[in-house]
Amino acid sequence: MSEEQSDTGTGWPQPAVPGRSTGPDPRPGAPDSDETSPLSPQGEPPGRESPPPDEQRDAGDAMTVDLSSVTPSAGATQAPPAGPAAVARRFTSAGAMIALLLGLLGFTLVVQLRTTSTDPTSAATRQEDLVRIFSDLDSREKRLRQDIEALEESQRQLRSGEQGRQAALQEATRRADELGILAGTLPARGPGLSVRFEAGAKPISAYRVLDAVQELRGAGAEAMQIAGGDGAAVRIIASTYFLDGSGGDLVVDGRRLSGPFTITVIGDPTTMATALKIPGGVAASVAGDGGNVIVEDREVADVSALHAPVKLEHARPVS
Repeated sequence: MSEEQSDTGTGWPQPAVPGRSTGPDPRPGAPDSDETSPLSPQGEPPGRESPPPDEQRDAGDAMTVDLSSVTPSAGATQAPPAGPAAVARRFTSAGAMIALLLGLLGFTLVVQLRTTSTDPTSAATRQEDLVRIFSDLDSREKRLRQDIEALEESQRQLRSGEQGRQAALQEATRRADELGILAGTLPARGPGLSVRFEAGAKPISAYRVLDAVQELRGAGAEAMQIAGGDGAAVRIIASTYFLDGSGGDLVVDGRRLSGPFTITVIGDPTTMATALKIPGGVAASVAGDGGNVIVEDREVADVSALHAPVKLEHARPVS
C-alpha cells in the first residue's frame, strides 16, 4: 500500500487537488503532515488512546460515508454529471412502467370481454331487447298502414261525396228547370208546332181550344202558350182555365184575348200533329163549325210567356 493510501485511512487513494502538495509542508517549523492528520494516531488529542483496528475500520467506513455526503467546498472537484448510461437506465425504467401499465390495461379488457361473452344474462337481455324492438317496429308499421288505409278511404269518401254532391246539384238544377217549365215560371225553347185557329161562321169557342190543349198534352206536349191577334200571350199550365168572352174573345186565366188564336207548343211535332188531325178530332170539329186549324212544324218553338208561381195553401209534400 502506498503512502497516499495510508494517509486517508480508508484504503482508497486520495484524489489529487490542484495546487496542493501531498508532501511535507516546506514552511519552517511546520508540523509533520502525519502529526496533523486527523486519521493518524499522533493527531489525536492527548489522553485519548487509539481505538482497536476493528473500530478504526468502522470509523473509516463511517467517515467515508459522511465525506461522500458532504458538499464539496469551493475549489474542490465535483463528481462528473451522469452519463448516457444513467439516462438510458432512467428511460428503461420509464418504459418498464409504461409496459407494465399497458399489460394491466390489456389484462383488464380481456377479463371484461370474457365476462361479458360468458354472461348468459347479458346475452339473453340483448336478445329480448332486439325482439321487443322488432315487435314494436312491426306494430308501428301495422298502425301506419291502417292509418294510410283510413286516410285513403276518407279521401275516396270525400271525392265520392264531392262527386255525389255535384251530381245531386246537377240533378236538382235539372229537376228545378223541368218543374219551372211545367209550372210556367221559366221560358222554354225546342222543336214543336204552331197551331192557328181561324174562326168561320161561328167563333172559336173555349171548349174547342181546351179540347186542343188536352189533345196536345196527351201527345206529349211539354210547354204551351196561347196568343191573341194583338200579340198578347198567356202561359198554359195545369191550372189554366178557358172561358168564352163577348164578341168571340177568350178569357184565359182571367186575361182577355181576341182572335185569331195561336197556340205555340214544344214537343214531338209528328206525334202532336197526328193527334190534332185524327178523324173526329180537334181539326175536324173546328172545320165542322166553319172554322180552320192550321198546323205548322217549327224546328225552334219559343214559349216565352211566364206564369206567376202558384202558392199552395193545402198541399204539402209527403216526407
